Amino acid sequence: MARVSLFASAAVAAVVATSHAHAIDLVGAYRLAQGGDPTFEAARYALEAGREKLPQARAGILPTVNLNGNGGRQNGQASFAGSPYQDRNVNSWAWNLQLSQPVVRVANWIGIAQAGAQVEQAEAQFAQTESDLILRTAQAYFDVLTARDSVTVAKAQLRAVEQQRVLAKRRYDVGEATITDVYEAQSRHDLGRSQLVQALNDQESRQAELEKLIGPLPDPLAGLRTDVSLPAPEPADVGAWMGSARQNNPAVRTQLAAVEVAEKEVSKNRAAHLPTLDFTAGYGGNYTSGSMTSPADIENRIKSGTIGLQLTIPIYQGGAVNSRVSEAIANRYKSRAELEAARRQAATQARQAFGGVTSGLSQVEALTSAVTSSLDSVNANKIGYRIGTRVNIDVLNAEQQLFAAQRDLARARYDTILQGLRLKSAAGTLAESDVIAVNALLTEDASQATPAVPAMPAASNATKSPNVRTQ
Repeated sequence: MARVSLFASAAVAAVVATSHAHAIDLVGAYRLAQGGDPTFEAARYALEAGREKLPQARAGILPTVNLNGNGGRQNGQASFAGSPYQDRNVNSWAWNLQLSQPVVRVANWIGIAQAGAQVEQAEAQFAQTESDLILRTAQAYFDVLTARDSVTVAKAQLRAVEQQRVLAKRRYDVGEATITDVYEAQSRHDLGRSQLVQALNDQESRQAELEKLIGPLPDPLAGLRTDVSLPAPEPADVGAWMGSARQNNPAVRTQLAAVEVAEKEVSKNRAAHLPTLDFTAGYGGNYTSGSMTSPADIENRIKSGTIGLQLTIPIYQGGAVNSRVSEAIANRYKSRAELEAARRQAATQARQAFGGVTSGLSQVEALTSAVTSSLDSVNANKIGYRIGTRVNIDVLNAEQQLFAAQRDLARARYDTILQGLRLKSAAGTLAESDVIAVNALLTEDASQATPAVPAMPAASNATKSPNVRTQ
């Protein structure tokens, strides 16, 4: 299958990996999220715990050594051959070193293979968490940029409306415009102030969401360059991406490992019917200072060693083994069904993300043209208003259309980038290198970030028009 690649080459990515001196970029935000996100931290510890399954399983085929010891003192009274009772005190101690080495334990060997699958499952789950962290960070980052751009557009729109309001008032004062023009401009001005307040509130909310993920922002965020050219998916074949998703998606890999674990569980439970053979060896000693049943205090010291084989043949355990086998078989079928569901979900996600990227690129292209056309419309309507061929509401509507197009263009660019990351995530190839590649599209200079608000002709009443003022 062709290698899937969506963003810039590794060489270019390495150059832009360095954090900007005066702004936090996407790589910097991701680094902070890695160190401060509790969900990611929990996943990291879960991976460490999951990796311990393998050494635990290996212990089942390795020898075990135990040392046991005890000591005691027995006090009492005894009478021998009709003599009076007399006090008797007997001291004793014993120790034993025991070695056991499994020789034939089929279930334990199957358990090692099962533990390996469990480790693969834990690693796939962690890969999913890493991918999710990249997406959550990028989403929160670009949400802040979107909100910031909305504030920039709202301020620019308010300035433009203010210019038009001043111009309408000036033209009304000299009898070249109607009071309706003044009212319309004032209404748009008030609406613009309301939109700016809303944009500022949304910016605060989005920034709070990002800070919840990475902590307080010490510097402003790097924005998207105005001259950025968004890459298309490579390969440009949705089938290749869907095929990669069905094989490499972290959720699919998790379920593949789960199926393997379930398969081994069936074999391990069936092996409970098989005999086991262990090699055993022991060495120990014991001591007694005498006996409560003998008048003579004769010390006994014994040292002994044992060696042998222990064979265990399961015969009947109340049907528990057969029940556990049936349970394991049911869980195996369940895991297979969940694997197919995960594959279908991953393929669907890849298809949707691929469509999101391709449609996003088309939308960006269309909105870029719309911004240019809207700017021309604003300039033409302003000139027409000054010479009397357009009324004030035409200028205000053209400005509204321009700023809406600028805002939509910025949002479309961010959404397209995010869809590209989601496509890589669905295909199971999303990695830190992709974050670095996206970072190449950013700039620390706010003046070079989207949305670019084109300069418009300043308000002027130099050109007279024959409009007659009406009340």
